[in-house]
Amino acid sequence: MTVNTGGRHEHENEQEVREGKFFAVISYVSFLCVITLVLKKDNKFALYHARQGLVLFVMEVAAFILSIIPLLGWLIGVFGYALFLLVSLWGIMQAALGVKTRIPVITGIAEKIIL
Repeated sequence: MTVNTGGRHEHENEQEVREGKFFAVISYVSFLCVITLVLKKDNKFALYHARQGLVLFVMEVAAFILSIIPLLGWLIGVFGYALFLLVSLWGIMQAALGVKTRIPVITGIAEKIIL
């Protein structure tokens, strides 16, 4: 299993990836990252994606709150939701392929989360 971590490659446990793949995929679907954080906290592959999914979810909630602001909020909402949708789809694809990929900004925040 190859892990893309910004130019360097690491080998991941194939069985761990197989066992955590479904949970890694659902981690990018809104609040479902919480399921992975609870049920697969011992699976490094699933946990990696769950942390990124949690950061995306918090950013989505923040965008929703900011979208209440007249005019400016509408722009934040539209562009924010479009960006988060694309990043989530990309994360789902990477998780389904069994790859850990760094998402700019999001991975940096996710790595600081202690569970």
